[in-house]
Amino acid sequence: MSELAYQPSMLDLAAAEPSLGPLVGRLRRQLSRGAWVDHLPGWVAGSDAVFDTLLRDVPWRGERRTMYDTEVEVPRLLSWYGPDRPLPHPLLTEARTALTHHYAPELGEPFVTAGMCLYRSGRDSVAWHGDTHGRSAHTDTMVAIVSFGAPRPLLLRPRGGGASLRFPLGHGDLVVMGGSCQRTWEHAIPKTARPVGPRVSVQFRPAGVS
Repeated sequence: MSELAYQPSMLDLAAAEPSLGPLVGRLRRQLSRGAWVDHLPGWVAGSDAVFDTLLRDVPWRGERRTMYDTEVEVPRLLSWYGPDRPLPHPLLTEARTALTHHYAPELGEPFVTAGMCLYRSGRDSVAWHGDTHGRSAHTDTMVAIVSFGAPRPLLLRPRGGGASLRFPLGHGDLVVMGGSCQRTWEHAIPKTARPVGPRVSVQFRPAGVS
């Protein structure tokens, strides 16, 4: 992944080692039908070191899917870390443990998997969807996302249509979607014509949620 250029931030250049900030001061936005979103900018300090490891060491793969009787490339690269597979950077293991502990009263179970997406440029995206495979199709669940790299907006809208909300996700930001969010709302990362660098999204989920 050496062809993916990224300009380190000045704050990260000053950080000696990657570290997590406290899970306080998170800005919770209550949505409709029992859904909610927490957004904590800059949760990870020293993000550049983690981001470099993700670009270099994660076994990224492309996928193809059928749309309207045509097979097309998925516009991003993917990787999946199950509960028995070590995460590529110790900071991510620490983050998963911290999130499990903090959200235990609402989550009721640990985060165990990590799905990863690499958006190589503004041409990569993910269409409107909710994580409604497995238990999340009929049970409230939680997805915690840590973003690394170039800022990209996360959009959310009510399932079935409605005005969308915009959450700017920057380097080291955390966003957590909980309650009925996966069932009653949809989210997307839109394409952009602006020149943007690569971004990696790390999505922590409980067992049985995909």
